[in-house]
Amino acid sequence: MRVITTTELRSKSKQLIEALREGYSVDLIHRSRVVGKFQPAQLAQPLTRADIEQIQKIAVDLNLPKLSYGERKRRYGQHLAQKYGKSLP
Repeated sequence: MRVITTTELRSKSKQLIEALREGYSVDLIHRSRVVGKFQPAQLAQPLTRADIEQIQKIAVDLNLPKLSYGERKRRYGQHLAQKYGKSLP
């Protein structure tokens, strides 16, 4: 299955899912025109040691201040008050 029409979406959803699981992309046709494309989801890759080291290096380079949970809550409360006119209890 490489194409599916909007009217076939309900009746051929099982075939669509099978095609996606096999790695195929499927075009969506509406009124004789391609209006979209279904593609298989890309699975997330686990972080490697090199990725973790790179993230830690970026964090050191940013040199962000260390915040306590109370300070985070206070700042988030200020943000909510500014955005919605309310604050956390």
